[in-house]
Amino acid sequence: MAGPTTAQRGAAGRADTPARPPHIGPGKRRIGRRTLLILIGVAAALLTAFAIWVLYGSSWLRVERVSTTGVEVLTREEVEAVAAAPLGAPLISVDTGGMEARLRQKLPRIDSVDVVRSWPHGIVLKVTERKPVLLIAKGAKFVEVDAAGVRFATVEQPPKGTPLLELAPGRSASLRRFGGDRLLREAVQVAVDLPKGVAKDAEVVRVTSYDAISLRLTRDRAVTWGSSEDGPVKARVLTALMKAAPKAGHFDVSAPTAPAVSGS
Repeated sequence: MAGPTTAQRGAAGRADTPARPPHIGPGKRRIGRRTLLILIGVAAALLTAFAIWVLYGSSWLRVERVSTTGVEVLTREEVEAVAAAPLGAPLISVDTGGMEARLRQKLPRIDSVDVVRSWPHGIVLKVTERKPVLLIAKGAKFVEVDAAGVRFATVEQPPKGTPLLELAPGRSASLRRFGGDRLLREAVQVAVDLPKGVAKDAEVVRVTSYDAISLRLTRDRAVTWGSSEDGPVKARVLTALMKAAPKAGHFDVSAPTAPAVSGS
């Protein structure tokens, strides 16, 4: 039997070959890609415009309330009055740095403050107040001095548990060499290094010279501290002496390796 003819084989081959998709030229592909990029750009611009409107133009994210934390001597009312938060303004536009600077400038009792946006409608003033470690008599009033030696407030009533500074170097060589401010810093350092149990009983820190600092405590007790050097060591030695001789009247830790107790 004769095989398929040449015409029949050609027809069968064409039937087995899949149809090719229509050809898309490079020009049409570029047009399609350009259209997609344009659509993406328009969408991004619309989203950006919407976000800007939400942050600045809408009523959704505006300042409605102010809260204050960390105050002890200061009141929330005076802190928030100085902060002058712009109620009704867009929360994003609040000048937090300017508010912080204004609070520190007008309220010296503030050691540090963070102005924080509390989305969606609040501002929080996180205040840390200065703590007095010494008092300086000023007429009938008292100037509070913090651990950094900053004189930050004048009060009529001395805060409980804060010793009074007696700076009495006279015309000593120590005063000429170091100056009153340096001697004040030395006294502050001693007050900072005092053990907690002693600090609450300290009534006076007396500075006669750079290396002659002493303390007057409650119950007619006294401590010879010496200079501010080796403060933590002296604090530990003083704590041990007071435990060993609780009825003593005088403790000398000016040379912490050879302390002394008397008046027991």
